[in-house]
Amino acid sequence: MIRAMLIAGLGGFIGTCLRFLTGKLFHVAGAAAFPWGTFTVNLVGSFVIGIFFGLAEKTHVISPSMNVFLITGFCGGFTTFSSFSDDMFLLLQQRHWLSFGLYVGLSFTLGLLLVWLGRSLIKAA
Repeated sequence: MIRAMLIAGLGGFIGTCLRFLTGKLFHVAGAAAFPWGTFTVNLVGSFVIGIFFGLAEKTHVISPSMNVFLITGFCGGFTTFSSFSDDMFLLLQQRHWLSFGLYVGLSFTLGLLLVWLGRSLIKAA
């Protein structure tokens, strides 16, 4: 159990660092009402987790330790549902109704689509 937690923690550290850098990149590129950094990591994370789950299911090339590292650790650290929830709250609080609707709708719809796409790509290969 301790070993698995350390493996997940290492994956989470890497994912978190990449999420941090992505957020900084979008912040430097220009501030906007729409939370582009969180939106991007959630969509990329959805696609990546679809690929990892697809690989685990189809080819069994992902060992249990690698599953903990990649899916629980890396994807858990990289994606940002808690930040997503806070972004939704702020958009509502600031009365950015259109941005709120687009952010929620596109995040869920495209996230689901990209998980399906990642799994489908692996399944078809």
